Amino acid sequence: MAEPLLSVEDLKVHFFTRDGVVRAVDGVDFAVNRGETLGIVGESGSGKTVSSLALLRLVPPPARTVGGRVVFEGTDLLTLPTKALGTIRGRRIAMVFQNPATSLNPIYSIGSQLGEILLWHEPITRAEAEARVISLLTLVGITDPAARLRQYPHELSGGMKQRVGIARALLCNPSLVLADEPTTALDVTIQAQILDLLADLRRRLGMAMVLVTHDMGVVARMADRITVMYAGRVCETADAATIFRAPQHPYTRALLDSMPRIDHRYTGGARQVLPTIPGRPPNLLDPPAGCRFHPRCPDAIADCRRILPLETEIAPGHTVSCIRRGSQGIAA
Repeated sequence: MAEPLLSVEDLKVHFFTRDGVVRAVDGVDFAVNRGETLGIVGESGSGKTVSSLALLRLVPPPARTVGGRVVFEGTDLLTLPTKALGTIRGRRIAMVFQNPATSLNPIYSIGSQLGEILLWHEPITRAEAEARVISLLTLVGITDPAARLRQYPHELSGGMKQRVGIARALLCNPSLVLADEPTTALDVTIQAQILDLLADLRRRLGMAMVLVTHDMGVVARMADRITVMYAGRVCETADAATIFRAPQHPYTRALLDSMPRIDHRYTGGARQVLPTIPGRPPNLLDPPAGCRFHPRCPDAIADCRRILPLETEIAPGHTVSCIRRGSQGIAA
């Protein structure tokens, strides 16, 4: 079996605050194969975005990556010298950030900040860089791209800014694109356009993608495989069809149950109320012992409060962290 393009092993990212250590990512494992889309899903605060930023060592202070490996094309990015990592960021691995209004520099024109990336990574002239930028802006569906080069981010709509962000990520033909909630700041119509664009570009360019989102509908549409995270740990990983057809972790099932369905009427009656997950995510300054989901889990038993479940393969390509589903564990 071919080696994955990206392999993340026991990744740990902690925030060192005045109140204590926040274990935002606490032993996460996942892999991305060439040409596939991995969706990482979970509630806000589950560690999705921090995990994606850690892949390129972009976590902001007071966060630090304190353990694990991030192996990309055979190289551990966490031990790579900063200068060598600079040849990979934006070239072999690129990122589409969540908010296009803040990820683009407001004091530089679109042409200037996109062209700078090409001039940094490629031995080309400014004229060649400009031609490449125009080509990418056309590819992502921006009209009159030559005129856009002279515009500044504030002159573009939210959807246009995100298309520029996608073009920026594709400038150097990366093998892997990290898309962190790329449609959150956009209205529903523009969200659909951006998702269609990302899916089309992935097919045409043959790149792999890590799609970070809290929206199960988005991963149903986009992902080949799905990793579900909760409170800094992985609950379940499987192909998308398995996650939606036969989820095994109680948290995965709860996420799916809390999605509105077009064949249900939610009118307020006892059978029509949209289910919700009771309680709220734990404080990661002091996470609960055992399984972190057990305070909210309808299936919890006494062992869930004292045994930390480990990811265990229950079927080929399907891992679960739940002792009631046969996972191994360690005493907390």
